[in-house]
Amino acid sequence: MNASAGSVHAAIRELEDHAQGRVVVFGATSLDIDLLPALYETLGGIGHGERLDVVVFCRGGSVNAARRIALLFREFAGRLRFIVPHFCESAGTIMALAADEIVAGPLAIFSPTDPHLSADGGSGPSALSAQDVRLFPQMSRDWFGIDEKTAQERALPQLCESIFPTTLTSFYRCTREVQVISNELLALHLPDHAAQRRQAIADALLFDFHSHTFALTRDDLARIGLPVSRDPAIERIAWAIAREVRARIGAESRGSADADWYDAILITRDEGIRRRRSVDAPAAVWEALAAR
Repeated sequence: MNASAGSVHAAIRELEDHAQGRVVVFGATSLDIDLLPALYETLGGIGHGERLDVVVFCRGGSVNAARRIALLFREFAGRLRFIVPHFCESAGTIMALAADEIVAGPLAIFSPTDPHLSADGGSGPSALSAQDVRLFPQMSRDWFGIDEKTAQERALPQLCESIFPTTLTSFYRCTREVQVISNELLALHLPDHAAQRRQAIADALLFDFHSHTFALTRDDLARIGLPVSRDPAIERIAWAIAREVRARIGAESRGSADADWYDAILITRDEGIRRRRSVDAPAAVWEALAAR
C-alpha cells in the first residue's frame, strides 16, 4: 500500500480490520508534556477499548513526558500494543516499555536510555552521556593500567575539575529517574516478573550499549527480555504510514529555514491533526490534517 494524500486513514482501517481493535498514529520529533491535551482528546474520541494499537514515530524527548504519555495510553486500553515501523528512539524507547507487545519492523530503530546533556561548546564533545561519566574509572583501568581502587579514588576529583559537581549530581538523579520510570512502566504488563528481572531490563537499556545513539534492533530488545513480535502484514501497512508521517513532520515538513514546520501528528481512521511551529511565534498551534 502507498500511504499518500488521504490513504493514511484507509491504512489505519486496514490495520484495525487485521488486529480487531482501534488504531492511533502518534508521531513526534520530540516528546513533551504539551502533547498530552491533544492526545487525551484524540483518545477520548476513540474511547476506552479492550485493545489499542499505537503506530509510533518518535525521535526522543523528555523522559517525564514519555512516562505521562505512556500512562495515558494505558488509561484507554485493556491491552496496549506499539507498532514501530521506523524510529522509536531514546524517550520513545522508554515510552514503549509500557506496551504489552511491540511489533517492530525490519527498520525499527530503538536506542539506549542513558541520560545525556548537550555541551556548551569548546574543545570537548558536543554532548556528554551519564555513561561517559560512569565509565571513567573502568577506562582508567583498561586503557592506562591503573588498578580499580586507585582509579575510583582518582575519578571524582579529576571529573570535578572538568565537570561542575552539581552536573554530576544531575546525571546521577537523571539515571535514577530513568531506572524508576522504566521499572514503573514495565510493571504495568510484567507484574508477575520478579522485580530483579524488570530491573535487569531497565539496566540493560541504561548501561549495556556503547553510546546513546546505538541503533537497537527488534532482536536487541527481544534479547534483553522485552515482548517483541513480528507480523509481516502489520509491518507492511505500518511502513506505508511511517513514510507519510516522515513527510508531514520534522525537517521534511519545512520548506526553508525561515518557514513554519510541524513537529507532532495524531491520526485516527476518521481524522488527523498536526502541530505547527513558527520561528516568530512562541506558541504551537494544532491544525487539522490536510491532504498533501
